[in-house]
Parts: sequence; C-alpha cells; structure tokens
Amino acid sequence: MPVRKLEYPTKEPEDEHTSLIPGSQRIASPGAGSGGHEGRFFEHVAEGIQQRDRALLQKEIVRYGSFIWAIISCLCAGSITAFSLYGHMFQERLRFTQYQVNIVSICAIIALYLPVPLLGYMSDRFGPRPASILSAVLFGVGYFIAAFAYKSGPPAEAGGSGWPVWVMALGFIFIGSGTAAMYIANVTTCAKNFGKGKHKGLALSAPIAAFGLGGMWQSQVGTHLIYETLPDGSRGDVDVHRYFLFLAGLLIGIGLADSFLLRIVGEEELIDEAIDTLERSGLLDGSEFFERRGRSGYGTLHDVRRPSQASLDLAAEETEQARKKAWLLNAETKSFLLDKTVWWLAGGFFLVSGAGDSYINNVGTIIPTLSPAMQRSGHEVPSTSAATHVSIIAVTSTLSRVLFGLLSDLVAPAAEAHQHRRGYATSVSSSISSLDPMPATRQPFSISRMTLLLFSTLVMSGGQVLLASGAVQDHAASRFWIVSSLIGAGYGAVFSLVPIVISVVYGVEGFGTHWGIVAVVPAVGAALWGVIYATVYENGTKGGTEAGVCHGAQCYSITFWAMAASAWVACLMWLWAWRGIGGWTKRGIVV
Repeated sequence: MPVRKLEYPTKEPEDEHTSLIPGSQRIASPGAGSGGHEGRFFEHVAEGIQQRDRALLQKEIVRYGSFIWAIISCLCAGSITAFSLYGHMFQERLRFTQYQVNIVSICAIIALYLPVPLLGYMSDRFGPRPASILSAVLFGVGYFIAAFAYKSGPPAEAGGSGWPVWVMALGFIFIGSGTAAMYIANVTTCAKNFGKGKHKGLALSAPIAAFGLGGMWQSQVGTHLIYETLPDGSRGDVDVHRYFLFLAGLLIGIGLADSFLLRIVGEEELIDEAIDTLERSGLLDGSEFFERRGRSGYGTLHDVRRPSQASLDLAAEETEQARKKAWLLNAETKSFLLDKTVWWLAGGFFLVSGAGDSYINNVGTIIPTLSPAMQRSGHEVPSTSAATHVSIIAVTSTLSRVLFGLLSDLVAPAAEAHQHRRGYATSVSSSISSLDPMPATRQPFSISRMTLLLFSTLVMSGGQVLLASGAVQDHAASRFWIVSSLIGAGYGAVFSLVPIVISVVYGVEGFGTHWGIVAVVPAVGAALWGVIYATVYENGTKGGTEAGVCHGAQCYSITFWAMAASAWVACLMWLWAWRGIGGWTKRGIVV
C-alpha cells in the first residue's frame, strides 16, 4: 500500500499523553508541523520544574516544621528532670524514707531507659506517630496515678492511711515510659531529617537540649504558680497534687500533637543510598535480597502506563521500598550489635550517665546535708533551694548541649558518607572492611568529637570531686552552685555527644534502634548509683539528732568520690573504642 503524504489538520489532535496530565493545556501552534509539539513539550518541562520546586519547598517546610515542633515538644517532655522539686516533699509530707524516695526515682529512670530500644525500633520502622500516641497515654495515666497517690497522704507503714509506696512507684514507671516514647519520637525524627546535612550535630543537640531545659521552666511554674498557700497568706511549697495534674494535661496534649506534626522527610533516599553503597561494594552479590531485587524489576521505566497499571506499579514500588528498608535496618542492627566498640562506648556511658542522673534526682536531699543550721531553723537561703539548683542544672545542661552540638558541626573533622559500612567486622559487612579506607576530608583545624566527649566528662568529674572533698560543706550558698553547674554542663554535653557519635560512626538509617540500645545503660547506672547514694546517706544518719535526716560530708563524700573515679574509667573506655586495637581510627572511621 503506498504511503501517502501526511496532511496536517488546522486543529491539532489531542495528544494522548497530554490528556493524561491533569490541568494540562494545549498551546496553539503558530505554524504547522512540530511547532505545536515543541510548545507542548516545553510547557510540560516548565510544569514539571514547577511541580518539583513545589515538592521540594513542601519537604523543607515539613522538615523544619518538624524540627521546630520537636524542640517545643522536648521542652515539655523533660518533666521528669524536675523530680528534685518535689522529691524531698515525699519525705516531709508522705513520710517516705530515703530508700523509698530512691525507689520511686529509680523506677522512673529504669522506665525512662529500658523501653528505648523497643521504641527506637518502632520509630525506625513505623515512624514517630505510634510512639507519640503511646507517650500521651503513658503520661496521662502516670501523672494521674502520682497526683492521687500524693493526695492520699502517708502510707500505712508510715502511720497514715494513704496509698502504698508501690502505687507512687507505678505512676512513675508510666511517667518514665512516656518520657522515653516522646523523647525517642522527637530525636529520631530530627536525626533522620538532617542526617545528610552538615548541621546534624545541632539538629540532634537542639531537641536534646530542650529536653533538659524542660525541668527548669516546669520547676519555676510549680514554684511560682502552682504552690500551696500558707495560713498567713504567703507562698509555700509547690502543690504537688495540682502540679501533677497540670503535667498530665500538658503532656497528653503534646503527645497527641506530636502524632500529627512530627514527619520524617526523605527517608526513602537514605535507604536507597545505603543500598546502593552496599551494592557497589559487592556486598549484595549473590544475596537473596539482591536476587529478589533483580527479579522484581524495581526501577525500570515504562513509557506508557494505563492508570490501573500505574497503581499496581506504585503498590509494587512501595512494597519493594518497605522490603529494602526492613532488610537494611536488620543488617545494620546486626552489624551494630556485633561491633565490639559499641560496648566500650556503652560501658563508658553507663558509668557517666547513671552518676549524673543520681545527682539530679537527689540534689534536693543533698542540700539539707550541707547546712544543718539552716535546715533546722526552717529558713532556706534562696540560692540553695531545690528549685534553684534544678534550674541551674537545666540551664548549664542546655547550654552545653547546644554548645557541644555546634562545636561538633564546626570544628569536628568531616566524616565520609556511609563510612560506617566499611568498618563492621561482621558477616554482614566483612567484605567492606577489606576495602581501602576512604581518605577523610582534610580540614585546616579540627577537634574530634571524642576529644569533646572526654573533656566534658572531665568537667563533670570536677564537680563531683569538689563536692566529695567537703569543700562545699557549710558553704552551700556560695559554692554549691559551682557543683551543680559543672555536673550539669558535663552531663548535658555527654548526652548530646554520645548520640551524635553514634550517628556519625554507625549512620542514621537505624539511629532510633542504635541509640535506643545504648540508652538502656543509664537505667542500670542510675539504679546502681541511687542505691549507693541511699546506702551512704542512711549510714550517715546513724548517731544524728534527727531521725532519718543526715547532716555532714559523711552523707555523700564516699558516693561522689566513687562517681568521679567512674568518670575517669569511662574516659579510658572511650579512648580504647576510639584509638585502641580495632577502634574507629584503625578502621579509617572519622569521628
């Protein structure tokens, strides 16, 4: 059949591809032939660019909106750091012994840390929403139980008719778990949203700093707004019952808001980059994952797809993405657990963090031991009140978290992307570790994050030595603030730098799980130091004039000498993980 000359109609037929694009418009062709097609082509390109720019802008709005909200949320989540505001009132009003007060605080701390691996695992795989909703429920139940347990009065064993001590402990178990859920949801969101940027240190340290700052403003609210009125009309101590109800309502609302406002952006790109890195290294050759990926045809392009086919392809792509994510996270977690340096890092964190938590929880009972005359007279110097020192710890902790987070971005050496996949000596990544180490980016001046971590630990031990030496005894008003400042600054910096080091050394794809595993150890450390402090304190009361109340350096000196020694041991453990045989430096990992 002969091919006849094409005739161009005066009105162009509707392009089938154009008809599939919503809102598309045809451009009238000024001339015959390809001019109209070229016009439509460039219009489609322009529309594509606009859509891409809008999508990028929307992602950035979600990313930074989530970051800002995470800071606000963490400002409220740290309510448990104000324990010293009312801990001493458990002794005075509920007639709890020091052991019983420590049982309540230890239950809270254990519940704060033990669920973190599970919550981190859940956040890595399902996003921040489940943990956020769970935090609202746990906070509400916990603070309502604590409020009415306090209102019931002293327990039967203390001569009253109130609820037993274990009920208060149960309430604080819920509070600790709620704190963990809200904290991990916020921190994991920030770590993943900014894990590829050059400001990952600040992105992590800001919400962590806000968490520590929560105790300051909440203790001030309790002291100045939610207080008991004395018979003469003056302001008394915090009204613990109403204070707990206030926190219950506040944190229920924050947890529910988290479930809507916390969003992770670009996680698919993180997973794809990690998979591509492993694939280029040869790690996936012959693996079941690689074979299934090849059979699935993931990533192939189709020029023309019917709407039903497009939906099927989208569903298949989402399934493939979920499978990739699960495989990568499982491989990363296995590698993390089998890496010996993890346990040196966690061991040092155990020794330092538990001591800091114990000091924060017991500062309200340390203060009366320093100036017995002040305590007996009933006139408390404002500079040595529990609320003041909770605020000092919160402020110094917050400033150090932000400062060391910034320093880790500004002066720490630049780390190569995915460097952690070259260092695991495990069955999952042993093939990568045999590769030549990638050269680190050279900087004219740099200070390792580990140097910052060691320095901050020594700062913390300085405060412990000052208190243990007895230099503060009978000089609480003029010197005790130095102790709180040093311990608060060191404690805050450690809690900022350890997760930053984990994100740099082990990556951010499984950050929630990895940080959650390491974050368990403060629970054991706080419990251990809480028992040690209570034992030394109770022994110090023997021979005293007031039953159950201790005065003098014998109440705390042994405890804080031991805490300082444990901080020095932690420095040695971190040095080994960093510089020792098989450490990060030997494996070419820049920290």
